[in-house]
Formats: sequence, C-alpha cells, structure tokens
Amino acid sequence: MFKFLLTLKAAMLALLMATSFQAQAADDVIKTVYHMSEGIPQASRAMANIRNHLAADPKAKIVVVAHGLGIDFLLQNATNQMDQPFAGAIADLANQGVEFRVCNNTLTSRKIDPNRVVMEAKIVPSGVAEVARLQAREGYVYLRP
Repeated sequence: MFKFLLTLKAAMLALLMATSFQAQAADDVIKTVYHMSEGIPQASRAMANIRNHLAADPKAKIVVVAHGLGIDFLLQNATNQMDQPFAGAIADLANQGVEFRVCNNTLTSRKIDPNRVVMEAKIVPSGVAEVARLQAREGYVYLRP
C-alpha cells in the first residue's frame, strides 16, 4: 500500500509539473507596467526604455500608467526637452500594442480638460490604483524609469 501511495504521489506531482510547464509555455508573454509620475524627463527616458524593451522582447505586453506630472507627455502637443513632439513616438508604440493610461484624479486636481489627452491614452479613475491592480491582479512586473 505504501508503494502504491508513493507511486500515486509521484504521478500526481509529474502531472502537476507538466500542467504548469504547459501553462508557462502558453503564457510566455511578460507583462510590464511602466509607472510615470515625474514629468517630461522621465517620459523621455521611458519612451527610449520601452522601444529597447520591445526590440529585445517583441511579445512583451506593456502598459504605461501616468499620474501627477507624469501625464504631461500624454497631453496634446507635448514635447520633450529638445522640443520634439511625443505624438509620433506614442502612436508608434501604441501601434506595437503598448497601452497608455492617464489618471483622472490628476486631470481633476490639475484642472486639465480630458479632451487634451492624446487619443492613444485611456483615462482611468486613479493612476496609483491602476498600477496596484495591474501588479496584484494581473501579474504585471513594475518598472519606474
């Protein structure tokens, strides 16, 4: 009987491992949330980081969540420190599947009209709550450029 239980336990363990390896292979996509809250210099770094990230891992699932000063690059006509517009880079990354999310609390507190947010970005109720949700409930890796 003991030998039978050991064999059964080993078979169950093997089945569990095989199932988890299959699930891991099917879920090869690494999900990453880029947290933006510091303004234009951080956004410039992040855009370069995200381009490099996608070049190294084209299957990566990337969500950029912005709040506070971090939303500034996602407003229409925003430019970097060299007066180059962010619009083209945002559109290119969105076309590669990158999602951009803007904090409504920030829009409200800074009295920014939501219509000023670029069309590629989605407005979420709270930026920090969105970052937490992505990490806790959806398994996103956290990066802050």
